Amino acid sequence: MNEQPVRNVAVIGLGQMGGGIARNLDRAGLLGAVWDPNPETMATYSERGNVAVAPPADLPADCRRLLFVVPGVAEITDCLTGPDAMLERMESGGIILDLTTSDPDASGELATAAAARDVDYLDCGMTGGAAGADAGTMTLMIGGEARAIEDCADILAALTSRFFHVGPSGAGHTLKLIHNMVLHTMFLANVEGVRMAAGMGIDPETVIEVFNAGNARSFVSEVRFPNHILSGTWDGRSRVANLAKDLGLATNLSNRKGAPTPFGDLTTSILARALEAGMENTDFTKLYEAFEDISGKT
Repeated sequence: MNEQPVRNVAVIGLGQMGGGIARNLDRAGLLGAVWDPNPETMATYSERGNVAVAPPADLPADCRRLLFVVPGVAEITDCLTGPDAMLERMESGGIILDLTTSDPDASGELATAAAARDVDYLDCGMTGGAAGADAGTMTLMIGGEARAIEDCADILAALTSRFFHVGPSGAGHTLKLIHNMVLHTMFLANVEGVRMAAGMGIDPETVIEVFNAGNARSFVSEVRFPNHILSGTWDGRSRVANLAKDLGLATNLSNRKGAPTPFGDLTTSILARALEAGMENTDFTKLYEAFEDISGKT
């Protein structure tokens, strides 16, 4: 007889990504607790008897697996080793899944602190965006112990279409930074090409159709442009500030490791100009409209 799932997973952070993650864990019968600084995001669970709504310091002890879907490692550090002292209260064998986009050296320090308490720390880079989080079809790149990943098989089944164990602690966040550096650079390269063609009288929809029929096709041309730019919806569901953060982390990592990233550096500078232009909280798809102003070409 199949065992019933146990609601022993807590999700901290219910934003664009965390909200969908929590809903999928809830549908799978795994969600035991939630927390977010915004009370509105927790309203769905406030009247539930089987899902606790509690700040990190008061999470139920039986939530042995913690998922952090917060801006970065700084917020996780506050929860684990700051005033909330969550790590001190975690029992041996607990597992922390860090679903942020963060510097791998910083997350590695948390992994070391967790290991001292016999708690596993998995750095899980995500790709698939908010739509993938909603649908439970994200792809994860995970750094950490294989045994801990196996212990999270039910969680991964609820959240992902595919996941990869990419190496030891820190490897997940490293690859996520590289992945996003390539992705965001490709996005701006597509924007550049489509804007250039449009300025020379070629319809943007035709440009994308040709890209997708040829070797220039990519996720950006196949999904982002048709669904979020050419459609006029401008709903990529991520802010320009998020892209700038990703590129800053990636290029800082490359500088520390001595890896050349000329295209990453260029993308970083374009996104920095977008921030200077006041686009911090703008949906990143709007970079298409602003490209001439932020390109740096005078």
